[in-house]
Amino acid sequence: MLQHVLVPLDGSKLAEAALDHAVNILCPGGRITLLSAVDVPEVPVYGYYPPATVPDYQSTVEELVPQARQYLEEIAKQVNQPELTICVEAEIGEPAHVIAEVAARLKVDAIVMSTHGRSGLSRWLFGSVTNKVLATRCCPVYVIPSKPGDPK
Repeated sequence: MLQHVLVPLDGSKLAEAALDHAVNILCPGGRITLLSAVDVPEVPVYGYYPPATVPDYQSTVEELVPQARQYLEEIAKQVNQPELTICVEAEIGEPAHVIAEVAARLKVDAIVMSTHGRSGLSRWLFGSVTNKVLATRCCPVYVIPSKPGDPK
């Protein structure tokens, strides 16, 4: 059994499903760190929609990080496991990079994360955070696959 795992969360029910698996692989007295990586674009975003920019990057960051931390604290309260220690971290940056960096800094035993199961064009457009984290080889990664009908 593991002592410390990192569970990246993006606000989706699918990502939150990884938390149950994390609880099951931890030893009594173990620790879970919930992580939210806030990705704020610094440059205009172009595509099918009119160009959008973040008018005031710093104020956006100052708003989003506390919101992400509050979300993580709410999720932490829902874990009804008094023998576990649950910590929260919210950081700015590209999700896969932030996940790998935090995992290395905290020296976690493993990362437990869900995959959205995208394929084809949507995977090419949005990328796969899970694949990028796996490519970093920072530590073992438990990948919880989505199933048809899972909430996104």
